[in-house]
Amino acid sequence: MHPPTASTRPWRSAWRSNNVHPQRIQIQRTTEDYVTSVLQDKVAVITGGTAGIGKAIARAFLDEGALVVISGRSAESGEKALAELGAGDRARFVSADVTSRADLDRLIDAAQAWQGRLDITVLNAGGVGKSSQIAVMDDDEWELELNLNLTHTFRGIRRSLKYMLEQRSGRILCMSSVEGKRGRPGIGGYAANKAAITTLTRSVSQEVGTEGVTVNSLCPGLVVTDQVNDRAGKGQGMSGVDEVVASYSREAAIKRPVLPEEVAAAAVFLASDAASGITGQAISIDGGTSQH
Repeated sequence: MHPPTASTRPWRSAWRSNNVHPQRIQIQRTTEDYVTSVLQDKVAVITGGTAGIGKAIARAFLDEGALVVISGRSAESGEKALAELGAGDRARFVSADVTSRADLDRLIDAAQAWQGRLDITVLNAGGVGKSSQIAVMDDDEWELELNLNLTHTFRGIRRSLKYMLEQRSGRILCMSSVEGKRGRPGIGGYAANKAAITTLTRSVSQEVGTEGVTVNSLCPGLVVTDQVNDRAGKGQGMSGVDEVVASYSREAAIKRPVLPEEVAAAAVFLASDAASGITGQAISIDGGTSQH
């Protein structure tokens, strides 16, 4: 595998315009001397890493020299993602249901056992249930969202710290959301979970701050992924993804949705040695939607 250069890092991209569906362009570099692999040989595990934001983070980490373990529930999706990432033996897939404590522990244990250490954990998996109003949400949906979002994050942090505290180094990134900062009708359970993830992140960061481990949360705005396409409009009473994109774009300062690669760029920095002084933070990558 050749060392990454600026031209091979698709997460370093720009937008040509502020249209709702603008075209991506590659940033042209006049020199590559400053392009370094900031995660060289770091071992990272990413839950929900076979698609969407998770796969974008996996690609960005690989481009920066990391060794990456991705997880998902479907072996077929995992093999497809590995083929698309094209990283050879620098990437692995482990089938895991993150709502299962045994599966999540097994995933993190496998990542650590690969090279005898665990440098980065990205607890990316999560999602919305049936997008119900709280008045009609049943207990099963509430518990599904709780297990998929908050409980998965708690268990992932706990298992990662088993190794990171022993080695006195590590980066933990938890996927929150702009909706955890402001809430939105129709996804109250999801928003509550994301707010709790942010608070959990801050609490843990204070517990391990002197142990070489940082813990931060990422709070994306609207990122158009397959999951968004599948659920578009259910929470806002809209009919399709174009209407959802238009609604969020009106709220955003940049007047467009956020790219998966833009979330990945923030993840790369927070996972790097350069971010050793940043912990307990909820980093908004929302195009100015929340203005937090």
